[in-house]
Order: sequence, then structure tokens, then C-alpha cells
Amino acid sequence: MKKILKYIGLFIVFTWFMVGGITHFTDPSFYLDIMPPYLPLHLEIVYFSGILEIIFAGLLLVPSRRQLSGNLLIALTLAVTPANIYMWQNPGAFPDIEPFLLSVRLVVQVLLILTIWISTRRERENLIADPNA
Repeated sequence: MKKILKYIGLFIVFTWFMVGGITHFTDPSFYLDIMPPYLPLHLEIVYFSGILEIIFAGLLLVPSRRQLSGNLLIALTLAVTPANIYMWQNPGAFPDIEPFLLSVRLVVQVLLILTIWISTRRERENLIADPNA
């Protein structure tokens, strides 16, 4: 059962980042709208982060690179945290999104990081799933 949950987590993480990475190119306006104004090169950052999402998601499919991919996806998720915090702090800039959902985004981000961690660790290193390991 634990292995099935791990693969469900991998599927969620792969889908989240592969689809997300692709939408950086098919709908960059969404990502441009959430960029904090203090960051430079908005379009370049959107495209670069999209490329990274696609590459790191692809690495999930290679078992020997899965843990590395997980580490990189966690780092990338943390790197985009300023955009989520900016949205949460400036709900008036996002009138189409309920302020409550901006808070939920931050919670989902934490859950995503946990899912990445648990689903990409080798069994003996998955201390969250098995604290006796």
C-alpha cells in the first residue's frame, strides 16, 4: 500500500510540474500577472522556470535521478514562493481570485513540498513515512 501511495504522489508531482511547465509557454500571461514587481526580467523568468519544471518533472521518470529531481523541484517550489506571497499580500491585484484561495495556495504549496519529498525519497531515507528507518 505504501508503494502505491508513493506512485500516486509521483503521478501528482509529475503532472503538476509537467502541465505547469507547459502552461508557462501556452499561457505566460497568468505567470506574468503574479510576478512581484520588484523582480526583473518577468518574461524571461516565466520561460526559464517553465523549462526547469519540464526538465525536473522529466527526471522523475528516471528512477536513479528521482531523488535529485525531488530536491530540485523543492528548491524550485521555494524559489517561486515570493509570487505566492505577493498574491496573498495583494489580493486587490487579483480580483478574479477569492482572497481565501490565495491563502489556500500557500497551504497547497506546503503540501506539494511534502508530497515531493515523500514520493522521491528512497525507502531507507524516507523518514517521514517511516520514522523507525
